[in-house]
Amino acid sequence: MKPEAVVIPLRKIHETAVVHPNARIGKDVEIGAYAVIGENVLIGDGTQIGAHVVIDGWTSIGKNCIIFPSASIGTEPQDLKFRGEKSYVFIGDNTKIREFVTINRATGEGEETRVGSNCLLQAYTHVAHNCIVGNHVIMSNAATLAGHVVVEDRVVIGGLTGVHQFVKIGRNAMIGGASKVVQDVPPFVIVDGHPAKVCGLNNVGLSRAGMSETTRRNLKKAYRILYRSGLTLTQAIAVMEQELDSCEEIEHMMRFLRNAERGICRGRKDADN
Repeated sequence: MKPEAVVIPLRKIHETAVVHPNARIGKDVEIGAYAVIGENVLIGDGTQIGAHVVIDGWTSIGKNCIIFPSASIGTEPQDLKFRGEKSYVFIGDNTKIREFVTINRATGEGEETRVGSNCLLQAYTHVAHNCIVGNHVIMSNAATLAGHVVVEDRVVIGGLTGVHQFVKIGRNAMIGGASKVVQDVPPFVIVDGHPAKVCGLNNVGLSRAGMSETTRRNLKKAYRILYRSGLTLTQAIAVMEQELDSCEEIEHMMRFLRNAERGICRGRKDADN
């Protein structure tokens, strides 16, 4: 029997791409035309990098990511305090980064900017220095995070939204398009406006996350205590501790509220919940 021919796969790095010889490139990585990959970059297996993408600095990209043309990742932060120190960008697995996205490395020796796994960063979004973005986060077109912003898991940020530096956005929250976010956004809520105000629980997001009906009722009660009782934040937390059944989601919400250094987005008078 005639032996089967050995098929040698074609090179997946375009001949015009500039890849530093010290860059660490995983298996089955595709790098498009005129892309530039810096010396200290690590690209995980199966990741696809489009034409004209620039990945520089001490940047680590996970497995099976897709980076569309003209994205810029790991370049110096847009921060006047930056003095050329060694800092990092980490991006998880299965994250999709669309055209002209910019993700800057951190300010501060040894500090990091981080984007989690299974995220979607749509065209022209910006993740500034020292931001921490969780898993399953969606940033719609031209949404921007200023420095040191924290975005927890499963957050959806509408297009053209601006988030002020040091703001924290709680998990499963949703931010309406073209919003101006200058205070912390509690978990599980929807905010919208300029400046952003809370307008209800993110009921669709809670349902999609698979939360039980009991948990959702508990969160609705927590929302009413926080936004409908007329109590101060400290008073509302105390009432929630006394009146709500304990569950992981409630404990997470109260922990978030206790650590809200910028204050929290307040409610709209016409809110639904």
